[in-house]
Amino acid sequence: MRNFREMLEKKWSHSRFVCVGLDSEMSRIPKHIQDKHGVSMNRSPDLTIPSFNRQIVEATHDLVCAYKPNSAFYEAHGTNGWIALEQTVRYIHDIAPDVPVILDAKHADIGNTNNSYVEMAFGYLRVDAITVHPYLGAEALQPFLARADKGVFVLCRTSNPGAGEFQDIQIQNQFLYQIVAEHVSQKWNGNSNCGLVVGATYPNEIRDVRRLVGGMPLLIPGVGAQGGDLERTVRAGKDSCRTGMIIKSSRGIIFADDPRGETEKLCNAINDYR
Repeated sequence: MRNFREMLEKKWSHSRFVCVGLDSEMSRIPKHIQDKHGVSMNRSPDLTIPSFNRQIVEATHDLVCAYKPNSAFYEAHGTNGWIALEQTVRYIHDIAPDVPVILDAKHADIGNTNNSYVEMAFGYLRVDAITVHPYLGAEALQPFLARADKGVFVLCRTSNPGAGEFQDIQIQNQFLYQIVAEHVSQKWNGNSNCGLVVGATYPNEIRDVRRLVGGMPLLIPGVGAQGGDLERTVRAGKDSCRTGMIIKSSRGIIFADDPRGETEKLCNAINDYR
């Protein structure tokens, strides 16, 4: 049986911390990349997107600790998009069976509904982890938290410019994002399958979260196109073992002329800063 945490820790043991975000928006696949990889924009999304993603996975799978498709870029194409997402996950399992897949869906609802989300993600798609938001509390999230073999990444301090509107609200001398970090690490993580999403655009907050949660995995988006500083991110995000990080890059890798070269460059830079 696939176990997310075990797979992730094995990648960390080989100094792999890059997560490639497969945000494969059809309209943004550059013409020269289409030509290079034999990808035609005249083809349906259920053919074009998996074909494009397969090239990325084949080029980078030995350099990464995870792949993270964002469901929005697939759902936008309706039925064909769901086929593309399912096929993408299948390609990853076939080409890189030792690399975990994180579905970036940011789900959460009442427990009954979450049972269906769990079946969709872990049963139908067969991903290894998922992102969720904490607003409904641990009781509602139990269908996710109960899956000890899967990863559950809870939104904590996100990378978008307006993140502080709620996340920086102070309650009894703590910011809300700090309270989320404490709750997840101290009360929700009974199966040692939780992680937190903390954006690279806020390195001071990454340091705060790391101090609060010890060795819990941090999924860190926001380097590259969103402006996150890699050196500050790594120094703030590493745990006492100099691991604990899943550093996500999407556009900077998947739309590059040389996806492998960009992945290798990021991988080397992370290890230099560790």
